[in-house]
Amino acid sequence: MPLPRVSVVIVTWNALPLLRECLPSVVATDYPDLEIILADNASTDGSADWVAETFPSVKIVRHPENWFFCRGNNEAIPHTTGQYVCLLNNDVEVPPGWLTPLVEAMEAQPDVAAVQPKLLQYHDRTMFEYAGASGGFLDRYAYPFARGRLFTTLERDTGQYDDARDIFWATGAALLLRRAALDEVGLLDEHFVMHQEEVDLCWRLWRAGWRVRVEPRSEVYHIGGGSLPQGNPHKAYYNFRNSFLLLWKHLPPRHFRRVVAGRYALDTAAAARFAAAGRFGEADAIRRAHFDFRKLRRHYTPPSDHEPVVLPSYTGSIVPAYHLRGAKTFADLPADKFRRLGPA
Repeated sequence: MPLPRVSVVIVTWNALPLLRECLPSVVATDYPDLEIILADNASTDGSADWVAETFPSVKIVRHPENWFFCRGNNEAIPHTTGQYVCLLNNDVEVPPGWLTPLVEAMEAQPDVAAVQPKLLQYHDRTMFEYAGASGGFLDRYAYPFARGRLFTTLERDTGQYDDARDIFWATGAALLLRRAALDEVGLLDEHFVMHQEEVDLCWRLWRAGWRVRVEPRSEVYHIGGGSLPQGNPHKAYYNFRNSFLLLWKHLPPRHFRRVVAGRYALDTAAAARFAAAGRFGEADAIRRAHFDFRKLRRHYTPPSDHEPVVLPSYTGSIVPAYHLRGAKTFADLPADKFRRLGPA
């Protein structure tokens, strides 16, 4: 049977050096039915023209302004023709055979809506990469972590997470999505702008009865930090604000009330640590994140207390596990605190 068409969407904004570095590897993908779409967020560095001249097979969708990650992808996806859509960051280099294992995982399991490869660092390919490592999880307070990454501590890849398995969220840096599932649950939530929008999408997929997987037979190499580097107050702002949006959108009121006080307390402690370290921009970003969350939540109606609940995949908190009990790897977390994925 011929493999189905895959449409790869790459959102970019003034990133010509990254495109020169990484796009040739995407074009060299050996998948037999591949469509590549560059979604250009009104770049002024000539990157779209360079791609048009250098790789005429790449379809270019020119946005009128910088729509960032969420809207940039959402406005490009209607231009795709594939049965599968792959969101790929512009700073990801891929080996020729990276796509086939992801499609095979989808084709073999019709209830899988999203699958990611293993993400390794571009400059040190023995190390996991921050954005998704080998599959993402979420603790009870909506702090994301991954097999191979807790907070900013990254593990060396020794094959310890090479098993394909269900995960709670798959990274948006390299994310293969089933078009039929997107038609059912919708595209990226543009209120997120950037950061954790893929966690929200995956949570919606789980709630709709789909599954999310990691397929480590495929691996890609992520430069990372191209949009917002670690330590940038804007990155802290979106991460903290969007964590609250996740909880508000997906937890019924009775569950939300149980966790929100704990999340506020942990964020307050984080702000105090930032301030004590002289990182006042990040401390203030947490304050603004809380304030803006309260304005944004009016756009959503939380799930009913009577609906089946899909809870985060880790019942504990990784904050004390990491900072107080010394857990620095995924394997350090107690296995009995991971719940079965799907409705509770």
